Amino acid sequence: QVQLVESGGGLVQPGGSLRLSCVVSDYRFPVYNMGWYRQAPGKQRELVAIITDGLITTYADSVKGRFTISRDNPQSTVYLQMNNLKPEDTAVYYCYGNWANRQEWWGQGTQVTVSA
Repeated sequence: QVQLVESGGGLVQPGGSLRLSCVVSDYRFPVYNMGWYRQAPGKQRELVAIITDGLITTYADSVKGRFTISRDNPQSTVYLQMNNLKPEDTAVYYCYGNWANRQEWWGQGTQVTVSA
């Protein structure tokens, strides 16, 4: 069973920064496509950012220019650097991993709260 373990969430003031991490327990990590999703109360889960095994990145319009997704293959870790955070970024953030469109996995989620 592959596990995705997120960390780095918390409470931050508007304009602040956080970095989320997600460690994947699978030696095949380098060929995973990875992503971050978020779900705010009363809303559907939405894509935040993805990074392919070839390092191609895609972002939701709402986070472009503020968030950066990256990966460290030797550490089997994907990151989400979040800058200039806004109250509307408040949500539970989930790590997502996809191997060859055959298997997919979700992390347990980490809470990010942006509030003064």
